[in-house]
Amino acid sequence: EKLLRLKSIFSEMESFFHGKSSGLDPLNSYLSIPILINSKDNIEATGIPSQKSEGNGAVFLLDSGIVGETAPMVNIFMENMKQEGFRKMLKDQFVKHTDACVDDFLNGDIKSLFHNTKQLSKVVLNHFKPMIPKQFHELWKKGIETNEYYLKLCGSGGGGYILGFTQDFEKAKNSLKDYKLEVVYNF
Repeated sequence: EKLLRLKSIFSEMESFFHGKSSGLDPLNSYLSIPILINSKDNIEATGIPSQKSEGNGAVFLLDSGIVGETAPMVNIFMENMKQEGFRKMLKDQFVKHTDACVDDFLNGDIKSLFHNTKQLSKVVLNHFKPMIPKQFHELWKKGIETNEYYLKLCGSGGGGYILGFTQDFEKAKNSLKDYKLEVVYNF
């Protein structure tokens, strides 16, 4: 109940700047702990598996070098939500694979995590393309085709950082050598 109250306060604050907000990003920043969102009214603090510093796999941030604006991306999303087909895809594909990725990560099931991350990356490329900066469309597709890395939008998209997943960071780093990468988790 305390987390939900804080989420509500942060939602109002962030909505002032971006038009509409869930409040989850500022809540997470404020608490500095992982948050598991079970449903709109059920959120909880959670732990993440210990990192393996000697592991080849990594979750990383790719700096797009582009300043993304949230409000236009939120507007695109809200317009898409008016279409039944988009809402169905969101539930049947996007949410399904996102939830599976979270479960796989928390349970340490790396094989399943990469299967679901690849599916999620495809869904985003196919259905959220306007939110992916144009110069990253081919890079996104290349990761899916080569299985060297998979990309996911951070926040509303449009620029800023892109989240990456790889089972071989050295290989991904070579493929993405023109971009600044920052490892946030090793496995």
